[in-house]
Amino acid sequence: MKRTIVGSLVALVLSTTALYAADEIKVGGGGASIATVFKPVKSHFEKDTGSILVISQSTPKNGLIDLMNGTVDVATAGVPLEAMIKGAEKEGVKVNAAALESKVVAVNRTVVLVHPSNSVQTLTKEQLKGIFTGKFVNWKEVGGSDSPILVAWGKLTPGQNAQFSAKILDGEAVMKDIIDTTDYFGIKDTVAATPEAIGIDPFALGADGTVKVLLTEPPLNSDIIVVTKGKPSAKAQKLISYITGAGSKYIIK
Repeated sequence: MKRTIVGSLVALVLSTTALYAADEIKVGGGGASIATVFKPVKSHFEKDTGSILVISQSTPKNGLIDLMNGTVDVATAGVPLEAMIKGAEKEGVKVNAAALESKVVAVNRTVVLVHPSNSVQTLTKEQLKGIFTGKFVNWKEVGGSDSPILVAWGKLTPGQNAQFSAKILDGEAVMKDIIDTTDYFGIKDTVAATPEAIGIDPFALGADGTVKVLLTEPPLNSDIIVVTKGKPSAKAQKLISYITGAGSKYIIK
């Protein structure tokens, strides 16, 4: 009798484990898209659908590499698919673009951060380009106080860096004399602690009150995409349908 009960309990545990494994949906990719879409949506998605959302934050190219390797169901990024493919292929991963499907699910807002004490309110593209390429080296050149400009630049934010360089710097190199920071949080923390500093971050990660967000002309927006190998699987489609439907109200805008 005891053996029968034990056997039944084991069978129940195994079946429950299998059920949860089947309902597990894995998404991986860039920090901007993860912070803007998937982290805010996660708890609501799990509550409303009964599925488990496993998030792996890395970079756009690594998200695509993980998708190709089958370790995630959905890759995501705030950069175009072409940029993800180019990054993956630089790592030696051959990608068949025709075998991928992508969909725009939200918008990422890259914001310019300065210290709260900075008197500057707005910067144009020309001013931003001048600052980040080293043409402007003092805040008084862009309407601020007489103090040096210190650029905080993340070495672990390749997608954001590439987008900013293409849209604002017109492909020119960032100045060499920078504050070499790490990731999105490192950029924000550096700016918050340094009155002369300036940096860029996703709105979802940078606008927390410890720094000042400047108005920029034009706004620094980019599409957030999700990528699947071929047509989305049933569970991947469940996630995509949720974030573009009932879950869209939880996305940080």
